[in-house]
Amino acid sequence: MAIGLIAQLLLLAVLAGTVGLGGAGWVAGVGCAVTMAALLARALGRRPREWLGPASWITLGRETLVVGVAALVVDSFVRPVPVGLVVTLAAVALAADLFDGWVARRTGSASELGARFDGEVDAFLLLVLSLYVARAFGPWVLLIGAARYLFLAGERKLPWMRAPLPPRRWRKVVTAVQGVVLTVAVADVLPHGVVKLALVVALAGLAASFGECVWWLWQNRHAAPAVEHRPVRRSIAVPVTVLAVLVVWFALAAPDRPSDLTLGAFVRLPLELLLLVALGMVLPAAPRRVLAVIVGTVLAVLVVVRVLDMGFFTLFDRPFLPVDDLSQWRNGIETMRDSIGRSTANLVVDFVAVFVVALVAASVWGLLRVTRAASDHRRWVLPGVALLGVAWVALRIAGAPVATTSASALAVREVRSVHSGLNAPKTLARQIARDRFSATPGDQLLTGLRGKDVIVLMVESYGQVAVQGSSFSPGVDRVLAKGDAQLRSSGFAARSGWLTSPTFGGISWLAHSTFHSGVRIDTQRHYDQLIKTNRFTLSQAFGRAGWRAVDVVPSNNRAWKPGRTFYHYDKVYDSRNLGYKGPRFGYPTMPDQYTLLALQRLELAKRKRRPVFAEVDTLSSHFPWTKIPRSVPWQDVGDGSIFARIPTAASASQGTLLRHAGQARRAFGLSVEYSLRTIFSWLQRYGDKNTVVVMLGDHQPHTVISGQGATHDVPVSVIAKDPKVTDQIRGWGWDDGVRPSPRAPVWPMQAFRDRFLTAFGSTPARH
Repeated sequence: MAIGLIAQLLLLAVLAGTVGLGGAGWVAGVGCAVTMAALLARALGRRPREWLGPASWITLGRETLVVGVAALVVDSFVRPVPVGLVVTLAAVALAADLFDGWVARRTGSASELGARFDGEVDAFLLLVLSLYVARAFGPWVLLIGAARYLFLAGERKLPWMRAPLPPRRWRKVVTAVQGVVLTVAVADVLPHGVVKLALVVALAGLAASFGECVWWLWQNRHAAPAVEHRPVRRSIAVPVTVLAVLVVWFALAAPDRPSDLTLGAFVRLPLELLLLVALGMVLPAAPRRVLAVIVGTVLAVLVVVRVLDMGFFTLFDRPFLPVDDLSQWRNGIETMRDSIGRSTANLVVDFVAVFVVALVAASVWGLLRVTRAASDHRRWVLPGVALLGVAWVALRIAGAPVATTSASALAVREVRSVHSGLNAPKTLARQIARDRFSATPGDQLLTGLRGKDVIVLMVESYGQVAVQGSSFSPGVDRVLAKGDAQLRSSGFAARSGWLTSPTFGGISWLAHSTFHSGVRIDTQRHYDQLIKTNRFTLSQAFGRAGWRAVDVVPSNNRAWKPGRTFYHYDKVYDSRNLGYKGPRFGYPTMPDQYTLLALQRLELAKRKRRPVFAEVDTLSSHFPWTKIPRSVPWQDVGDGSIFARIPTAASASQGTLLRHAGQARRAFGLSVEYSLRTIFSWLQRYGDKNTVVVMLGDHQPHTVISGQGATHDVPVSVIAKDPKVTDQIRGWGWDDGVRPSPRAPVWPMQAFRDRFLTAFGSTPARH
């Protein structure tokens, strides 16, 4: 076992040194190697008279190759891996399977353990290969890899399934076919349809094989021998108990912030662990098991909350809010499918579901094992717990962070968060009801902008970090400086300041609704509550005052009801009706250049029309920044098909950007530069004396780009050719130009609506 484990670790090191192996690959490889070694040790412990013969040494070599395949397959979810190497390792492992049985027969070393070992290595290889293939062909392929483990689950529940099966050459052939078909599918050398048909046939053969086995076992269930349960040897029991302690320790001490995810974070003494061990010593067996199941489930839930907290701090710079954020899961899955593809997103969802179930099972098992061990060894566990309890109190008094109650504190925080979330709708309802302008007549609204086309440009992820204090801000600043020069040469002037967005890293519709409604909307639940009310919005104000209000949302691919019922737009444009015929650019459905030109064609270029108020969402700076468009002459844009014929300005795989923060920051900076250049070029070409633009960011990019501790501030600029427009906001104290300085005023985003309406001649209604 030691030789096999060393060989597997050496193979992982060779892979890391040659083709490269990321963190995910290392974790998967080492985890598989250790787990398989532990399972083999357990099997040998239960069969003290058996040992590994020559054929099993070949199987051990095959296991080593399979560990390498597993590491590469898991790593492929976050970075590109050489498919040829995966195919080679899998093919050699499959070919070696032809020899171990022959060697066993020639050397007379065939054994029940060797046959079981060989079968489990085959099953694990099929599982790993099916995981890789499922991304291209769908989650149903996982049934090929999961079949053996479903059979094992049946064995645990149904004693008659544990009887030994008679040898069948048919089963060996079916297993070999699965491996060959999956390896061919990984190699991607045959047409997709042919491989899919082969996978369906292979799965059907596998189902028939397992069905035949189950039918035979059912027919012979009364003749099945009694299963002997041998006690686990002490040499195995002690490591298993230690593993259980580590599982419970992890569940209690794991941090909830990415910045705290260090080795030192786990060097803590959780008071909850001492209390659970103490209860395990004093409680009878039945209550002890109930306690382990309940508390184990709670600990698993807390681990899930910690993982979610880390994700939310990384993406949105705030913790997970159970009441507010649980309603977002559908939107999250949909966004993920748009960003990384439906098949990969479905695999991620499946993995999360399996992870949660496995986490609950591991936590409950760990606590059952720990409390049972405490009960069985009271004599020496009691003094140990007492000594550690005294040490915990001393460390707590001394203020040492080692003495912790983080799990209890997290549980209390989540209960309070739920309570606060349940009461939040009442507070928000009172804020929504208070509105100075909701009853203002149209002839008393926005009198200072009569005859102007007012365009609100929401620039995706355009935050403070884009223009100051980052590795990519100098490039963005150069674009802003050049844009200022372009605008001045065309007769435009601009004033700029800062707005504090209610969101961070994503969920941009919270910023949009805050900007329009004048109420801070910082969670999905608040948003859902707001859009069911008649709160007066900027778009509604322009519509009441005589403007034609339109919204351009190129990310949408279906009807958006709030655009009509809450924002009261006269027209909503999305990816279905903008006429775009070009390629997608990752999440963005079309480049910003086409979006702005579509607005010009569909609305602004019309003669004998009302003035237009439009909100336009620019998408090209949206995560994951894998494909950044290249600008073309405006007269060549056409229906957008030209973008399929020209190379992108920058291109990288999502895995590369996720692994290399520096490359992700550079790609983000380039995407913002593209969006801003496009806006300035559009204004210079199509803007006139009646054009007024409000350009702002919706939120900062997530913490991989912004870093920990970044503000929620975003730049905002008002751009106009008519000097009367910018004169009306002189009292705001904003900076000249499109780049606000660090000393420019900072307003909450919800304050913009009322200040904008007031500055441009709107009179609050008298109640």
